[in-house]
Amino acid sequence: MTVLIRLQGAVKRYEAAGPPALDGVDLTVAAGEAMAVMGPSGSGKSTLLNLVAGLDRPSAGRVEVAGTDLGQLSESALARFRRSQIGIVFQFFHLLDELTARENVAVPAQLLGVPRRAALSRADELLESLGLLAKADAYPARLSGGERQRVALARALVNRPPLLLADEPTGAVDARAGAQVADLLRDLNRGGQTILLVTHDPALARRCATRVVELRDGRLASAKAPDRTTATPGHTTAAPEVPA
Repeated sequence: MTVLIRLQGAVKRYEAAGPPALDGVDLTVAAGEAMAVMGPSGSGKSTLLNLVAGLDRPSAGRVEVAGTDLGQLSESALARFRRSQIGIVFQFFHLLDELTARENVAVPAQLLGVPRRAALSRADELLESLGLLAKADAYPARLSGGERQRVALARALVNRPPLLLADEPTGAVDARAGAQVADLLRDLNRGGQTILLVTHDPALARRCATRVVELRDGRLASAKAPDRTTATPGHTTAAPEVPA
């Protein structure tokens, strides 16, 4: 098993005198897994994702992605690492309004040094695979919420990162679009993409995760396989516990 993410005693404090947002978390994610991180608001889910993304640094402990200790990288090295190794999908898309869908997708590739023509060609390839090539020249304001989230997903994948992070990816779209995004994430994982997903939605976790961990008060409370059973009269099967 190749470990892609490893947290060892990860702690994050935003205030020296306050309780930690993340409190001594040990966690590994293998290459090819789709892990959903769940828990109530304020449990540390987004903090964990931000540490793995290199958007925050741990106050104590160690965070490794693809064998690299993120805490040892300079800000510029961290930005380069993130562009090549990590794709991020946000709840509210974060698309650039002044760029077309195609141009939005191409931006991370161009920042990595890919020539514009090749970056746009890669963008078209991804948009076509997500059923959006006909909207490639549309600006975000002319796209539905589900279409914008698919553009954001294409942008996250443009540099073929080994790790995809998704922060409440269905939180700002309707149920139909959310189901489409969930199916896309599931299909990506089946194709070998490693995914770390933060969500409040148990249905999303069941649909596309291979493992679910729960955080409470900044600590890892449980880890298990998602419960994909369908309740039938007189028969319910619980999901087995699996190690974190």
